[in-house]
Amino acid sequence: MPHVPEPEEDHLDAIAPPQPVFHVEQALLGALLLHPHRLGDVTGIAADSFSTAAHAALFTAISTLPPPDPAEHAKNTKWLDQVLAAGREQARGLTASYLHTLIQVCPWPRHAPAYARMVEAEHARRRLQTAAERLIHSVDDATHPHPVEIVLAEAEALTAVVDDIASRFPPRAGVLPRTAAPPPAITTDHTEAVEEEQLLLATATAHPASVESVRWLLPDDLTRPLHAGLWQCLTALARRREPVDPVTVLWEALQRGLLDNASEPDEVLRLLAEPAGSVEHWGERALQRSLLATADHAGRRISAYAGDPANTPFQLVVGARRSLADISAVRTRWQHATGTVPPPGPRPAPATRAGPPTTTAAHAARAARAIR
Repeated sequence: MPHVPEPEEDHLDAIAPPQPVFHVEQALLGALLLHPHRLGDVTGIAADSFSTAAHAALFTAISTLPPPDPAEHAKNTKWLDQVLAAGREQARGLTASYLHTLIQVCPWPRHAPAYARMVEAEHARRRLQTAAERLIHSVDDATHPHPVEIVLAEAEALTAVVDDIASRFPPRAGVLPRTAAPPPAITTDHTEAVEEEQLLLATATAHPASVESVRWLLPDDLTRPLHAGLWQCLTALARRREPVDPVTVLWEALQRGLLDNASEPDEVLRLLAEPAGSVEHWGERALQRSLLATADHAGRRISAYAGDPANTPFQLVVGARRSLADISAVRTRWQHATGTVPPPGPRPAPATRAGPPTTTAAHAARAARAIR
């Protein structure tokens, strides 16, 4: 009659490893079970560095129990029984046979530091992916009245994770991630964006003097290529102090080739002839959408990098920092737009460099040496 497992029975040694790091964790735990004194050689990891609750429970037990006497440990399983009992407090499915399996599958116990480094690297990848997903979720969360604050807070948290990973893993050659970046995702109401950008362009055409007050707004912040091109026309005319009205903007657009494959002239004229509100308000709305879209795309790129196990930790750091730099650039413009630019921090004292003495006594000493 075939054996029917109990509901709480967990045959850990029969579970197919979900990913390569599972084997590494087994080798590390096996090394520590066989030679507990090697725990002192293992750094950079904690219980949450492991991919399964059972492995985390075992590492906690190994780390907290007093190490056994090496001679006694070689003769009996008393300490292993203590580890099993402590581990079962957090993972009831642990069995004595699984502990013996861990010992058997460990190739070389003296390689425990290398195994720990691999576990640390995989944990860094999971941490980065979790932080990137939190950033993406904050962009998609439409319930918060101040979405930019939440998104920037998550971007700061993601930056802290990247900095921590960078401090743990030194740079190596070939650091660029090899993972293809995903295409940008639309995270805002496109219809609302188009309408507000049309109001921005019409209001700026009616009040060209106000264009100077929104220098923080760039053409790339607008969602439609035609709108971005018309904003370039407006800013160029205002910068040259030339007359600005729907006709002059239309002519500038024609000179720039914007009407070749875009809207009809009548449509552009109608778009520019219905101002409302203020340029500052519509510009800030466009910049907010740009910031959220940039954060979303950066989060998706970092998540894609972290989801590729072929990338090393430092490759992840380089790719993540490049993506976070895009957020930082838009955030700086947002701070200027909203008047929330943080005060500059204290400047570090200039480094002193050794050089020739410049005092009068020094000059006199050099002159005296010269006439000798």
